[in-house]
Amino acid sequence: MIVVADSSPLIVLVKTGDVHLLPQLFDEIAVPSQIHAELTSTLRTPEVRGFYASPPEWLRVHVSEPAPPFPGLHAGESAAIRLASTLRAAYLLIDERKGRAAAVERGLVVLGTVGIFELAAINGLCQLAEVFDRLKATDFWYPRSHLDARLKAFREQRTP
Repeated sequence: MIVVADSSPLIVLVKTGDVHLLPQLFDEIAVPSQIHAELTSTLRTPEVRGFYASPPEWLRVHVSEPAPPFPGLHAGESAAIRLASTLRAAYLLIDERKGRAAAVERGLVVLGTVGIFELAAINGLCQLAEVFDRLKATDFWYPRSHLDARLKAFREQRTP
């Protein structure tokens, strides 16, 4: 299964130490060159920049031609949406609200960082409470109360 990723989930997964979940969930993660540039920018932490400077074999960087961004979106988000459409990706991994909405409008299935963790937990690859605790320790924008509610709902669905 091929998925395309925007920068946010990839950054957060490195920060939490859970980037190893991606190749366990998906065969290949594709990113447009604009996203790879964001991941290796000097604005990123050395940990994030270093990880993506030499991409692992499961991460494929696709050179994409510059194109005007979709209204209200950054160039990287727009390039990720275009690549996901071109590759007919199973998912677009993206967190930003406007980017998610634009992707859904174009018929793409989106999955954010929280959804990646939930999928990994469903597949027995992690303990959701533990990864949510690591997520809360980062600068990820998702409110703690929402993470707690998602964990509660996850546990309720898993209880016979």
